[in-house]
Amino acid sequence: MSQNRFRTYILLLIAAHFIGGKLNQLRLPSGRTNFNQAFSGWKSASLSVGLLLLLTGCGGSGAAAVREAAITHDTGAAAASPATIQGHQTAANPSAAPAAQDSSSSAPSALSLATAQTQPPDTEPLDSDTVAVAQVGAAPVKNQPAYSTTALNLLATLPVKGRAPKTGYSRDQFGQAWADVDHNGCDTRNDILRRDLKSLTVKPGTHNCVILTGTLHDPYTATIIPFQRGVATSSAVQIDHVVALSDAWQTGAQQLTPGQRTSLGNDPLNLLAVDGPANLQKSDSDAASWLPANKSYRCPYVARQISVKATYKLWVTAAEHDAMARILANCANTLAPTNQSAPVVVAPIPAPAQPAQPAQPAPAAPVQAVPAPAPAPAPPVAQPAPAPPVAQPAPAPAPAPSSVYYKNCTAVRAAGAAPIHVGEPGYSSKLDRDGDGVGCE
Repeated sequence: MSQNRFRTYILLLIAAHFIGGKLNQLRLPSGRTNFNQAFSGWKSASLSVGLLLLLTGCGGSGAAAVREAAITHDTGAAAASPATIQGHQTAANPSAAPAAQDSSSSAPSALSLATAQTQPPDTEPLDSDTVAVAQVGAAPVKNQPAYSTTALNLLATLPVKGRAPKTGYSRDQFGQAWADVDHNGCDTRNDILRRDLKSLTVKPGTHNCVILTGTLHDPYTATIIPFQRGVATSSAVQIDHVVALSDAWQTGAQQLTPGQRTSLGNDPLNLLAVDGPANLQKSDSDAASWLPANKSYRCPYVARQISVKATYKLWVTAAEHDAMARILANCANTLAPTNQSAPVVVAPIPAPAQPAQPAQPAPAAPVQAVPAPAPAPAPPVAQPAPAPPVAQPAPAPAPAPSSVYYKNCTAVRAAGAAPIHVGEPGYSSKLDRDGDGVGCE
């Protein structure tokens, strides 16, 4: 008999005696003898009931199943009881594995089966051996933010609204957990482990898909966590939905198509490999109610949440907006994560070079023709001396103006004009008796 079952048996026996004693005090004195007999029989019956309960498994393992069934997580990492699906160890209670082994030899009780059936549907498996292929149409609502967009500027574009009801939410609304949305043959969990872990080893024969070991530099706690794939160890490293799926459902994801929600549940932009206990502590909180213990990572953390909400057209609550703005006030230049590349600056294409022209030979200097020597000039012919010019008679002087008049040569001499020539004022033929053009000689 296990220790848990023995404790349950003792508790049932004590309860039987206590209840019987209370009933005995309420009986009338006239009926005491008969009641004592009845009580003795009732105690025997209670022992039988206790033994029956013990044999049907409603002892320690059933109680442990009830306690563990209450531990769930929206983004999660296997909060199932060790007695439930796939035999995975619960992430919240790793020590429960030995109890599962102890009870494995007995048939499962009705209570433990009911616990498994009421397990929350948003619990995500750890290291499943099967890969689900995402349905057609699993794609984001729009492109991720433009390159070099600051998270603070992107936050200003998000609508601010109240939280919608959680009615209708389940993990199934976001498609198969860890579906192969990029069709590379690997499930999303192993894709993220490969991206975020260092010093990896992979399982042979899995096309480098299945990660066996690695080291995580956890962003949430700033600790180094060794990872080893296994039922009792995989929960040490969990994959967190940075924007929890429950939070997304209440801030706009209800309006997305099933394919878009599947993309949101498996988008690397919204996924981080993190410390398991920190992931469980976060649960489905937003930035207003939970931030990483590692303060140096808070700016990148809220920047990633903003980028996810912008890509899937989700809104933020007023409290969430204020918390994000308060964090980013200390790191206003933090960029929003994106898969967009820097714009390529195309340099102008230079004009094609002209082919080199062959060098032309320098033109030869023109040869100057040497003129033939001029013939010696003929001796000059003596020209006859020119005839002496013929003396031309002096032109007759113009007649003197009529305003000067000399009566005779005496008057000419008196005026100082003698001799007077033809053309001079006062000349007249009567003063030139010999007619040689000079009068009053």
